[in-house]
Amino acid sequence: MTNISQNEAAASGRPPALPSWVIARIEALAIPVFALIAGAALFSLFLMTQGKSPQEFFALVWRAAFSSAFSWKNTLSHVSPLLMAALCVAIPARLGLMVIGGEGAIILGGLAAAVVGASCGSIPAFFGFAAMVVAAFVVGGVWIGTVGALRVKRGVNETISSLLMAYIATAIFNQLVESVFRDPASLNKPATMPIPDALRVTDLPFLSTHWGVPVGIVICIACYFLLERTTIGFAARVTGDNIRAAQIQGLPVSRLVIGFTGLAGGLAGLGGFFEVSAIYGNANDSLISGVGNTGILVAFLARHNPLAIIPVALLLGGFEASSGLVQRRMDLPDATILVFEGCIFILVLLSETLYGRSDSLIRKILFAGRSK
Repeated sequence: MTNISQNEAAASGRPPALPSWVIARIEALAIPVFALIAGAALFSLFLMTQGKSPQEFFALVWRAAFSSAFSWKNTLSHVSPLLMAALCVAIPARLGLMVIGGEGAIILGGLAAAVVGASCGSIPAFFGFAAMVVAAFVVGGVWIGTVGALRVKRGVNETISSLLMAYIATAIFNQLVESVFRDPASLNKPATMPIPDALRVTDLPFLSTHWGVPVGIVICIACYFLLERTTIGFAARVTGDNIRAAQIQGLPVSRLVIGFTGLAGGLAGLGGFFEVSAIYGNANDSLISGVGNTGILVAFLARHNPLAIIPVALLLGGFEASSGLVQRRMDLPDATILVFEGCIFILVLLSETLYGRSDSLIRKILFAGRSK
């Protein structure tokens, strides 16, 4: 910005212009926060129509999710799969792809890890862990990678195909758990054979949360550097901005699409691995929890930024952790938190129209206290 433009702005009484990158950074933070607050306000109206107190609801959410060490433990137990599910949406989004079927990769990745783990009790724990991780990653990667292959080979819309494949994954999971891989001892709730204790993911030292949380955070950081600091990430961004230009420049678009969707699915499969190894101890229908759908909201609130996914997953994990307490204390259905998240998601989608249009408003707010 030149002195002339600053003087002209001052003479006209208008706030001075800001560099586009400053506006973009402010929008990336302010608009999701606005969507979150507006979604909470919309949900408050919904609660009042039910004769319930919004103030009591948000107080219970805070108490259940963030007010004590026990609350944090409960919240962090929901964070690990959310990180992986959000990455399953955010990574393909850099290529302009909207993959929303990460739930299927989580389910099948968890099933693969549970089956392999149950059969690896007689080998050293290191190799057993490695086999479980590889199985979960490969199965999840192949599942979502197929979505990418259908896109580049047959032109099938990835949003529709990934959503449909999530339903197919659920059907396959139920069929296998209730027949081929069922533990005969699981009478009322079909489940696979239990994973040996030596292959269970343990809690962190001095903390009551498992290793999936720091591993997920490290993976988010690694994905950020992959997307923002490498030539592969640059090629992905170019492809996402203009696929025709990427093809003209000779970029391997087909390999990028299949590779990035495969990576996204593999990470979602790791989310399933941590669920069965750290939480459940086997694969059962508790694995079909809808965490993949919540991961979509996390990715959108974070604007598909792997670093921003970390705090957003922590916040949404807190919402998920508070579901039981809200249900008991306010006599609300267990789907109440889903309604809350749905209100937020609607406002997040609506707020997309604000990007690139808030320059004048931001300048007025920043320079409101300055004299002309």
